[in-house]
Amino acid sequence: MLDILIVEDNKEIGTLLCDFLRKENYTVSVAATGEKAMELYERYGAKLVVLDIMLPGMDGFAVCSKIRENSNTHILIVSARTDKEDKLKGLNLGADDYIEKPYDIDILLAKIRGIFKRKYAMEEIVEGNLRLNTINRTLMVKGKSVDVTEKEFALLKLLIENKNSTLKKEYLFNSIWGSDSDSELQTLTVHIKWLREKIEEEPKKPKHIITVWGVGYRFE
Repeated sequence: MLDILIVEDNKEIGTLLCDFLRKENYTVSVAATGEKAMELYERYGAKLVVLDIMLPGMDGFAVCSKIRENSNTHILIVSARTDKEDKLKGLNLGADDYIEKPYDIDILLAKIRGIFKRKYAMEEIVEGNLRLNTINRTLMVKGKSVDVTEKEFALLKLLIENKNSTLKKEYLFNSIWGSDSDSELQTLTVHIKWLREKIEEEPKKPKHIITVWGVGYRFE
């Protein structure tokens, strides 16, 4: 699923907004028409749709109405049409908010951050270029999906939740595998190695999962 689908026929605005959002590690796609927007939405889905109204062919109102037939995804209308009637129409069709153009990019980004924090905070853990979805147990690194096992995910989540704190090997092992596990402590070392290969730019010189010799590991 996409984080954000931008529906904007102005290529310059769409590209600019897309670049800003990708820098904040959102997965983003841009559609220049209503028809393309629906094609992308039906194929991938999206947690947030940033929707212009004035589009060639199928307009933004029609897109909003179509999405609302089967989904409660967050819809944020961003439009130069500022009449009260247009705002009411958009909201009555199911949009969650309506922002007028031209807008301040920082204010729009803050609003988007707020939407994700309120609506999806319990589902996701974001740390730098890492994004963990706690519902479907998936990991994204720099916006790209990375395959992880259940144990790898649980281990990384535990380390991130205790960021900057050194966790003893025994604590990590017992938390993830259980004190009555038949596995050996060496299993933890192997999983740390695998995680580094998946999230570190230089696995042999890790900047995130740090070894504290004789004690355990720390996430930075």
